[in-house]
Amino acid sequence: MAFFRNAKVNLLNIHYGVFYLVLSGGGAFYGVYLLRAGVSAPGVLTALAAITLCRFGFRPAVPFLASRFGLKPLVIVGTLICACQYLVLARVHGVGWPLLALILVSSVGDTLYWTTYHAYFALVGDDHHRGHQISAREALAQVLGIVGPLVTGWMLTVYGPMVAFGASSITMALAALPFIGTPNVKVAQSVPGAFKAARPGVLLFMTDGWIQSGYYMAWQISLFVTLHENFSAYGGAMALAALVGAGAGMLLGRLIDAGHGARAVILSVVVFAATITLRAVSGGHILLAVIANACGAFVTCLYTPTLMTPVYTLAKAAPCTLRFHVATEGGWDIGASAGCLIAAGAMSLGAPISAAVALSLVGLAAAFVLLTRYYSNQPATPGIDAALGGRP
Repeated sequence: MAFFRNAKVNLLNIHYGVFYLVLSGGGAFYGVYLLRAGVSAPGVLTALAAITLCRFGFRPAVPFLASRFGLKPLVIVGTLICACQYLVLARVHGVGWPLLALILVSSVGDTLYWTTYHAYFALVGDDHHRGHQISAREALAQVLGIVGPLVTGWMLTVYGPMVAFGASSITMALAALPFIGTPNVKVAQSVPGAFKAARPGVLLFMTDGWIQSGYYMAWQISLFVTLHENFSAYGGAMALAALVGAGAGMLLGRLIDAGHGARAVILSVVVFAATITLRAVSGGHILLAVIANACGAFVTCLYTPTLMTPVYTLAKAAPCTLRFHVATEGGWDIGASAGCLIAAGAMSLGAPISAAVALSLVGLAAAFVLLTRYYSNQPATPGIDAALGGRP
C-alpha cells in the first residue's frame, strides 16, 4: 500500500487517532454536558455559535505566529490548549463565568489547532494518494472512537465530570507526542493573492459548517434527550456508530484517487441526505435514533474524504497553504455560527429540535453543487470502471 509509505502522514494519522479518541469521548459529550449542567438547548447552540465567532476573530493572528515559529509548534500548542478546555468544561454550572471561560479557551485552542493541522496535513501529504491517506486517518479514528464514548459515559456516570473530563484532557495532551518525529514547516511573512486563491475552499467549508450545526451539534442534543439524558446510553450509541464505521473507512478514498470523485460525491451526498432525514424524524424514538446515529459512521467514511480531498489538494497548490486554511476555517466558522444561531432562534420561538437538524439539508445541497463542480474537472483513470464492476 503505497499511501502508507509517507512516514510523516503516518505520524499525523496516529496523532489524529489519539486526538479523535478524545473528540469521540469528551468531545461527544461537550454539548450534552452543558445541557445537563443547566444550560438550555438554545443556550447550548448559542454557546457553540459564540465559540465559532470568537474563532473567526482570532484567526488573523495565526499567519503572523506561523511566520515566526512555523506550523509544527502551533499545532502542538493548539493541541495542548484544546486539552485544557475539558478541565474548564467540568466546572460549568449553568450560564456564568465558567461558561464564558470555556468559550474563550475553546475558541483559542480550536483556532490554533484546526487551522494549522489542516495546513500541515495538506503540505506533508501526497496529492496522488490524498483520498487514501484521509480514508486511513478516518478508519483509525473510527476504531479508536469505539472506546472513547463508552469510557467517558461510564466515567461521567460513576465518577463525575472532573474525573471524566480530566482523563480527556490528559489523553488529548498525549496526542502531541507523535509530532516529535515530524518536521517543522515554515510560513512566509507575506504572500500576495493567498486569500483570493482560497475562495473555493471557503465556500466548501462554509457549507460544511452549516451542515454540522444541525447534523452534529443539534443532533447530539436531540439524541441525548431521546435517550432520557443518560450518559451511559448516549456513550453506547456513539460507540455503536464508531463500530459500524470501523470497517468501512478505506472505502471511498480508493474511488477518489482513481479519478471518480464525481461518483463519490453522488454516493456520499445521497447517504448523507438520508441520514440527516432519518435523524430529523427520529426524535423521541429510541431505536430509530440509535440507528440514525449509527448511520453517521457511513457519512464519516464517505463524505469526509470527498470533502477534504479537494480542500487539501487546493490548499497545497495555493500560494500559501496556511493562509488558505485560515480563510477556509473562517468560512466554516461563519457557516456553523449562522446555522447554530438560526437553530437556537427557531427553538426559542417553539420550533422542535428536529427542525434544527433538518436545516443541514440546505447546506448539503450547496455542498453537492460545489463538489460536483470540482470533481467534474478532475481527470479519470482509464480502466477503473472495469475494476469497480462497470464498463471499461
